[in-house]
Amino acid sequence: MHSTQPTRKNRSYRPKETPSNPQNPNTYPGYQNYAPAPYPPATQPPRPSRRRNRANLGCILPVVLICGIVGFVLAVYLLFPANTNILLLGMDYADPWLTIARTDTMIMSRFNPWKPYVGMLSIPRDLWVTIPGIGENRINTAHFFAEANQTGSGPFAAMDTIQANFGIRPKYYIRLRFETFKDIFNAMGGVDIVLEEPTAGYDAGKHHLSGNKALAFARNRSGSDDFFRMEQGQIIIKAALKQMLSPLKWPRIPAVLIALSRSIDTNIPFWIWPRLGVAVLRVGPDGIDNRTIGREMVTPFFTDQGANVLSPNWGLINLVVDEMFGR
Repeated sequence: MHSTQPTRKNRSYRPKETPSNPQNPNTYPGYQNYAPAPYPPATQPPRPSRRRNRANLGCILPVVLICGIVGFVLAVYLLFPANTNILLLGMDYADPWLTIARTDTMIMSRFNPWKPYVGMLSIPRDLWVTIPGIGENRINTAHFFAEANQTGSGPFAAMDTIQANFGIRPKYYIRLRFETFKDIFNAMGGVDIVLEEPTAGYDAGKHHLSGNKALAFARNRSGSDDFFRMEQGQIIIKAALKQMLSPLKWPRIPAVLIALSRSIDTNIPFWIWPRLGVAVLRVGPDGIDNRTIGREMVTPFFTDQGANVLSPNWGLINLVVDEMFGR
């Protein structure tokens, strides 16, 4: 007999119960078979519009053009007018509170940043000239007579005298007090001079001068006449310019400017100073044309009052003036 196997009942399939798992968002009701929407296919970025490029270019070009125009105008302003004439007056006041004094030093200078050119012509203080409104007298008395009549008019009387006798019109002046001269060189840390021959008690060679020594050197009158002193003054000025053009001395510029403001008065506007600086920078201290009205250009004589003065030889003087100032 065949044994009969018990038959199993087919149980209907029942899906597993969905566990409540808060970590899986698909387990929440309503989220079964959830799938995020696919990203759109990658596309190439749009090319910039030619109109936009043209618009940007249209904004940049005016800015570049304006900057170029401003730079050109600034360059023209610094370089033109080409020639700037300045009269330097060194004053030796008996009383520091008074302006009535003779000019101890007169230097006619020209600055041309375009050429470039910087020239300085020292004029002897005993030069016998015609002073407008006064008559014949020493050139250094023009400032004295004007200041005695009206305070502040001395520099302009000196400039008028230069124009009347030399045919040059200085537009600006710088009036320097010798008593405060030493403060400028102290602010610079002293000045180095190089002498080609023994001068004013110093041997030939290089010397470092403090403010007091620089003042004494510039005013030294141990030579036989005033011509030595004029040459010494130009040596000091040239050495000072050379020193301040050195980058090692630039940190001292603020102190030097403060000392200058206390030592000089001038009618030079602040916007003219950069033009002068450009001229000095372009020629360099060794390129400055330093000259004096020398002994061969004058004839000493005594006035009726017994004063020892210098009669100018205008034929020789005018040759130098024409070379330097091109009247």
